[in-house]
Amino acid sequence: MKVRISAAVATLFALLASMGVVTVASAPAHAQASGFQTSGTQLLDANGNPFVARGTSLPHVWFQQNSPAMFNNVAALGANAVRVVLGSGHQWGPSLDVANVIDWCKQNSMICVLEVHDATGFGEQGSAVSILDVVNDYWGNQTVRNAVQGEEEYVLVNIANEPRGNNNAAAWVDETQQAIALMRSFGYDHTLVVDAPNWGQDWQFVMRDNAQQIANSDPQDNILFSIHMYEVFNSPQNVINYMNAFQQMGLPLMVGEFGHNHNGQNVAWQTVMSEAQARGIGWYAWSWSGNSGGAENLDQSVNFNPNNLTQWGQNVFLGTNGIQQTAECATVFPNCDGTSEPDDPPAAPTGLTATDVTADSVSLSWNGSSGATQYQVQRAPGASGGSFTQIGTTGTTSFTDNDVSPDTTYRYRVTASNSAGTSQPSNTITVTTDEDSGPIGDGDCSVAYNASDWGGHPGFTASVTITNTGSSPINGWTLVWNYTAGQDVEEPGWSATVSQSGSTVTAVNAPWNNIIQPSASVNFGFNGSATAVGNNPAPTSFTLNGSACDVA
Repeated sequence: MKVRISAAVATLFALLASMGVVTVASAPAHAQASGFQTSGTQLLDANGNPFVARGTSLPHVWFQQNSPAMFNNVAALGANAVRVVLGSGHQWGPSLDVANVIDWCKQNSMICVLEVHDATGFGEQGSAVSILDVVNDYWGNQTVRNAVQGEEEYVLVNIANEPRGNNNAAAWVDETQQAIALMRSFGYDHTLVVDAPNWGQDWQFVMRDNAQQIANSDPQDNILFSIHMYEVFNSPQNVINYMNAFQQMGLPLMVGEFGHNHNGQNVAWQTVMSEAQARGIGWYAWSWSGNSGGAENLDQSVNFNPNNLTQWGQNVFLGTNGIQQTAECATVFPNCDGTSEPDDPPAAPTGLTATDVTADSVSLSWNGSSGATQYQVQRAPGASGGSFTQIGTTGTTSFTDNDVSPDTTYRYRVTASNSAGTSQPSNTITVTTDEDSGPIGDGDCSVAYNASDWGGHPGFTASVTITNTGSSPINGWTLVWNYTAGQDVEEPGWSATVSQSGSTVTAVNAPWNNIIQPSASVNFGFNGSATAVGNNPAPTSFTLNGSACDVA
């Protein structure tokens, strides 16, 4: 994942729309090895069956405390593979617990793609190291080699994430060939995944135009090319043209990362998913949770909670051409040989109950049905009458409905489904939400404001944290304060929409952080300027949804 791409890309977007298809003779099918093997445009598992990845990225190196739960949770939502973020020790890590990572993947019948993030944007990002540093210092580490080697049936090795920025992207060719040779000399017999330069987006077509040379350089003929599709792929035709190029060359391609919006620009993500499905191309959507630095909108779950998917998460896991519609597990795992489809739908779920009811939400749980791969939650208005409609789906046995009104009665029921069909409904329960407690009162919220001056310059960067100190969730928020020394904010900020009128500043929640649970916090920020260096006093009061907050 990158946080930026050079402004020079904008001048080249038009080139993508007319991207030519490279004509190269198709590569011959390869003899099946002991693990994964590429063959033409396909990735074959150790049984010789095509494997098409449908997964997400897990930020393990940054959030180790959330493992193995996040592995279990994305598997329960249907993922057949995960791309796991590791660190080489140059910036993060080192991730010497990789044996555990592989075990968590295998326990959940998911293929593990191991990627090292420390090379991201090398040549442009000052803290990044080269792909050769990653190979020598991480993949060459004996602990890592002992853990990964011998797992060729279950593991793909993504040598380094986005190993070149936009500076001297042509150097990627020689660096990648050297890295492949080193990996083979260290004894890695896995399918090796190589990310494109240009922060993974290949807008200069260095990977595309040199892919055959890279493939030919591997003595094992087992290279899988990885493109990251963000704002460069802002139109359906850009996506189609790039995939066409690799199809014409007869070379295997996966979408190692993609999102719905990046750096304020939309991505043709629906085309990524539909074209990948039509062509048998694997993909890994970025990412499960924990994004920062302006990429928070790419979180698929709120605070790693599988029962609180963002809209992006719902698209990835539950939507058209999403994971639950299209993922099939690799046949190296038991009961995944393609011959064990269920004959009958699952039984109806039992024991449906409401585990928590507030004015703004209803949390449900139930007993699972054997053989179910998904549950459908249905709701009807009132204690009687009215029709049931589906309000959500989940791969787990719990669900939270956040689209309710205070002091209102609803009825709920749940069905279970698998590839053979859908069950009868569960028992029906009737729930009445709590009365609205009204606007947040004094003491039910606190605000921490911190401004870091730029030193010798009147500019500053502000960080604002809102904490819900009350007992009920805050569903949608607007924070208002006044400056007293003529400060100006630079709109719109990040993780909120910040605007200014005179001395009054207003910050409105982003779509993904609109709910603040009791004792939880949200953070947003912005840049601004003072009238003079040192003349930047902090606000002394804040109102949230019209009511005063404590100042932390």
